[in-house]
Amino acid sequence: MPTIFKFLWMGFILAHTIDSLRAQAPTFKPHYVNMTEVGGLFGRVVYDVPGSVPATQQVENRLSLTIQTFNGIQLKPRLALGVSCGVDWYQAVLLAPVAAGVRYDLARSKKNVTLLGLFDAGYSSNWLHVDATDYKTQGGMMLNPGLGLKFGFKSGSALVLSLSYKRQNAKVTKPLNWGEIEKWEDRVYNRMALRLGMMF
Repeated sequence: MPTIFKFLWMGFILAHTIDSLRAQAPTFKPHYVNMTEVGGLFGRVVYDVPGSVPATQQVENRLSLTIQTFNGIQLKPRLALGVSCGVDWYQAVLLAPVAAGVRYDLARSKKNVTLLGLFDAGYSSNWLHVDATDYKTQGGMMLNPGLGLKFGFKSGSALVLSLSYKRQNAKVTKPLNWGEIEKWEDRVYNRMALRLGMMF
């Protein structure tokens, strides 16, 4: 058999083999995904002691409740894009962040445990918060990067344990004292968020 026909025959066999393997491989279809979590926000707070002369500051540990749900589309086997919304109960303010979110599978073990990368960026609103007389609270920018462990079940759902850094801005306008024109406080909440939840 001439050499050219041998190469053509080998190319035909190779193309047929690749086509057969593609037909056997499962095809991925984008689908809806939900990840709902509850947990705590851990941090340390520095604040001025009222009425102290000279002015002194106090440092305290704080723990706040946080609830969050992520709703999106699993675009690829390892990548999901969507929107997250939630509620964060700080001591002096109740904020409801809404953000664009990414969930990405970084690595997976043979026992169906996945290392998950998380990132949310958005804005927190005050629509659930109630201000005291002459106070006005406004939300601000929010960033929330982190890592999680996803423990997969045969049903397709998973248990998720995540640890992330959460930075949230807020502004509080306060009642005026004698001779004051304006009085406000910019707040930056820096917290470590430890959450437990389910992913469907």
